[in-house]
Amino acid sequence: MRGRTDLLLAATLVSASACGLTSGSPMVDDVRPGSIGKGLPLEGADLTVTSKEFTEQLILGAIMGIAFEAAGADVLDRTGIQGSIGAREAVKSGDADGMYEYTGTAWITYLGNSDPVTDPREQWQAVRDADLENGLTWLAPASLNNTYALATNQANHRKYGTRTLSDVAALVRKNPGAVTLCVESEFANRADGLPGMQKAYGMNVPAGNITQMDTGIIYTQAAKGSCAYGEVFTTDGRIRSMNLAVMRDDEKFFPNYNAAPEINTKSLKKWPAIADVLGPITKKLDNAVAQELNAKVDVDGEDPHQVALDWLTEEGFVKEG
Repeated sequence: MRGRTDLLLAATLVSASACGLTSGSPMVDDVRPGSIGKGLPLEGADLTVTSKEFTEQLILGAIMGIAFEAAGADVLDRTGIQGSIGAREAVKSGDADGMYEYTGTAWITYLGNSDPVTDPREQWQAVRDADLENGLTWLAPASLNNTYALATNQANHRKYGTRTLSDVAALVRKNPGAVTLCVESEFANRADGLPGMQKAYGMNVPAGNITQMDTGIIYTQAAKGSCAYGEVFTTDGRIRSMNLAVMRDDEKFFPNYNAAPEINTKSLKKWPAIADVLGPITKKLDNAVAQELNAKVDVDGEDPHQVALDWLTEEGFVKEG
């Protein structure tokens, strides 16, 4: 998963870094400037884009690459690198020029901090400042924040009236049997997962009411009402497709995992127009957009690259033909 499961994958540095860095294929989309890339400011550039291997990352990697193409660059596609660290290492070493990365992942996993920064903008600034010495430049972030949440189906939403995690905690105190949780094993044991959430909110869910299961099953079980609340990721397309209600993290416990372009500093100095090309696109990316695009892949079975191209075209960022 997104930012959080990235932590589990830190041990795969060697194998992940070696995976996909010597392969790749040229992007050959027939695109031209729309609202971005006018004047072909990247004409003559040979740029490589990368990403991790899960759906959202594949879409974001394609969005970056297609935007570069429309601005005149020749683009090599090295998206879909297995593991978390491999894609970052590719950008850091110069094997790739850019990717969309998550602020919380960088701050906690790569930069070794244990405490997240509560304010999302300040979290991005802290990552940006720290990563400059690593040869990486973070451009302005999206509001897209792929973090943890609890969600419930509409029937339980109406029944219990919970809208925030504080509401869920109050429900536990009032009626402990009403709150059953479906969670991943990682979330169940992480300090920034269930234990920390329960401590922060005073949410003492009985152990017998907590069931651990795989991510995909959680969504279906929550939708069916087999568990009252399921652990979800806030940009997952299944939230929308299954009409789940997400509980707001009103105490701001969970780390911020805002997506932002992470660019090799040398590449950015050579091609500063990269920032202008990506800026308007990144600004448009929020959780609703991410849920819609992710659902097209995970629910409807569409190709991530085509989903990215269709969205860029529909938004007027690029034109085809």
